[in-house]
Amino acid sequence: MDTSALHTHRWSRRLRRALEAPAHWEVLDTPAQPLADAFQSLPLGPYRDALHGVWLGHPLHPALVQLPIGCWTSAGLLDLAPGRRRSADVLVAAGLLAAGPAALAGWVDWSRLDAPRRRTGLVHALANTGGVLLYTGSLLARCRGHRGRGRLLGWAGMTAVAVGGVLGGHLAYRQAAGPDRAAAVPRLAPPDWATLGPVEDFPVGQPVRRRVGELAVVVVRDGERCHVLAERCAHLSGPLSEGSVVDGCLRCPWHGSKFRLRDGEVAGGPATAPQPVLETRVLSGHLEVRLPGAG
Repeated sequence: MDTSALHTHRWSRRLRRALEAPAHWEVLDTPAQPLADAFQSLPLGPYRDALHGVWLGHPLHPALVQLPIGCWTSAGLLDLAPGRRRSADVLVAAGLLAAGPAALAGWVDWSRLDAPRRRTGLVHALANTGGVLLYTGSLLARCRGHRGRGRLLGWAGMTAVAVGGVLGGHLAYRQAAGPDRAAAVPRLAPPDWATLGPVEDFPVGQPVRRRVGELAVVVVRDGERCHVLAERCAHLSGPLSEGSVVDGCLRCPWHGSKFRLRDGEVAGGPATAPQPVLETRVLSGHLEVRLPGAG
C-alpha cells in the first residue's frame, strides 16, 4: 500500500471511530431518558403517526430536513455572489422556519430508539441545534446591518449542520435506525407450502412463535382462521410473538407499533413499514404457509 493510500485508510478509520463513539457514551443516558419521556408524553394524537411517517411508508424526518438544508446551502452560495444579500437573508429565515417541523419529527422518532442509537441521535440533535442557533444569530446580524458577521455565522451554522448530517447518516444507515427491518422477508419466506403444525397447537388470540426454514414467524389464531406474520417487528426487530392482540392488530412489546393481522398494515407507529404477511391454508388439520403470490 502506497503512502497516500495508507494515510487515506488511517483517516477513514479515525472518522468511522469518531462516528461510532457517541453510541458508547453512557453519560448521555442521563439527559436522554427524561427528554425521551417528554417527547413520548406530548399530546400529539394522530399527528404523532404523521410525524413518524406512517402515511408515507418510511420516516418523515429525512425528507423534512432537506428544506432547511437546501435553504441554508443556497444562502451560503448567494453570500458569495454580489448583489444577492436580500435573497440570502430570505433563505436563512426560510430555513429557520422549516427547521421546526423537521426537528419535531426527528425528536419523535428519536424518543423511540434504543439506548445506543439514542446516544448518537442526541449528539446529532445537539449539532443541528447549534446550527440553528448560529443561523438565528446570522439572521439577527443581517437585520442589524452587520453583513460580514451574518455571513460568518451562516457559514459556521452550515458547518454545524453538516456535522449533524454526517451523524444522521451514520444513525440511519450504519446503525439502521430507520430502515424496514423486515425487508428481507420475501427472500426468506418459503416459495412452496410449508407446514407449521396442527392448527389445534395454536391457542386462539395468543401469538405463537414458529420457524419456517430461515424465517421466524408469529401465528395468531382467530377462530378457524390463522394469521401468520414475520415475527421480528419492521421498526427495530422487536419480538412480536411476545406482543399482544388488540382490536384485530398485533402490538409490538418494545415500542408499541401495531400491525393489522389481516394484511400487516401499520395501524399505529412508530413503525412506518407494513409487517410482511404470509399466505396460509389448512390441509388435513395442519397449518401451512408460503410466500404470497408464489402460486
